Amino acid sequence: MSSMKTIFSAVLIAGALLTAGFLIHSSRPTVDLARATPAAVRATGSCASCHRQETEAIVIEYERSRHAAVGTTCLDCHIPVEGQEEVDHRGFTITAAVTAANCAQCHRSQYNEFLRSRHAAPAFAAVLGSEPFTEEQIAFAEEHHPGAVLREPNPLVALEGPAATQSGCIACHEIGAPNPDGSIGTCTECHSRHRASIELARLPQTCGQCHMGPDHSQIEIYTESKHGALFDAYRDELNLRADPRKLTVADMPIPTCATCHMSGLGRSGVTHDVTERLSYWLFDPVSEKRPTYRQGRAQMTAICMNCHSSEHTERFFAEAESVLVATNQKVAEAEALMKELEEEGLLGAPFSHPIDFTYFDLWHYFGRTAKHGAFMGGADFVQWHGNYELLRHKVELERQAEELRREGRNATRTRTADMAGR
Repeated sequence: MSSMKTIFSAVLIAGALLTAGFLIHSSRPTVDLARATPAAVRATGSCASCHRQETEAIVIEYERSRHAAVGTTCLDCHIPVEGQEEVDHRGFTITAAVTAANCAQCHRSQYNEFLRSRHAAPAFAAVLGSEPFTEEQIAFAEEHHPGAVLREPNPLVALEGPAATQSGCIACHEIGAPNPDGSIGTCTECHSRHRASIELARLPQTCGQCHMGPDHSQIEIYTESKHGALFDAYRDELNLRADPRKLTVADMPIPTCATCHMSGLGRSGVTHDVTERLSYWLFDPVSEKRPTYRQGRAQMTAICMNCHSSEHTERFFAEAESVLVATNQKVAEAEALMKELEEEGLLGAPFSHPIDFTYFDLWHYFGRTAKHGAFMGGADFVQWHGNYELLRHKVELERQAEELRREGRNATRTRTADMAGR
């Protein structure tokens, strides 16, 4: 009898708990559904009640964020904007995917600056070409970066296959992917989701997630440079959370990528157009001046002069440009040789001969590296990872070119002999 009472009591208690849970969930305040306030997202029956159990880290990240401090809520970011697919999420109507369009509700000027940069449409088109973009998006991007979006997909995409492309190229280049709502990209590539951190976006390692490796080794060059060594030594003294609009050398006496390319240091304004302060198309085989060369050089010089004298800055850029000119000449000679082979009918489809890879490595890896090293203070990348490899690949290119020509002459003799014997 005693055991029966125990079982009966347990059933009653369990039933009461289930009923209470149902009532808590079903009686969630209407205002909570309409707008999840900072207090409400932590409350039972709101965003945090589930996410603290299922994905606790995002709740903690949000609670520590600047968004939470100023009263920005979950729904402020997740509520659908025009053109977005809506989904019902346990009583909340939210967007199926948060994009730059959601961030632009509050950060419109930053988004507009981003759209003008090569981080936007040109970044994604570098992999998949113009096909994913609308005519309006192409026209806008081409106005700022002619030829950067109106182009064919990179030939390596078809050769390497979708698996390598999706987890490799696109993993970085999707920062400029077009979204179904008509916007471009996602701000969380640099700022992260839920924490929405300025500090994270200022770290060299954040930029280095994509700006690394043999074809654009900026993070390796920065780490080698005096700037990188100083950052490692004195990082704890830097105010990485400072408001970009009020940034001073007291906050950032040592530069990171964002300090030089984006932040408002001294008299410079803040920008999300990372190309605004650049003077050359360093990524091209033969690098020419950008149309905004004078403006870009002046703006970057102003950043440099927060720490360096005008004489030092002028000498640095003069030396960097001398490396660029010398590198251009070496690449141009290789480019001319490849054009001769093409005109002679000795080359086929892209990357169908070993010489295609030799030429590609010569300019895409080592030519770029030498130029980036010169403009970022990486001596080893100018020399051993740059010019030495340029020389070595130039010798190999010439050897392969002679081999192709010899094979072409032999093939011509064979065809001639066959025709004569008929």
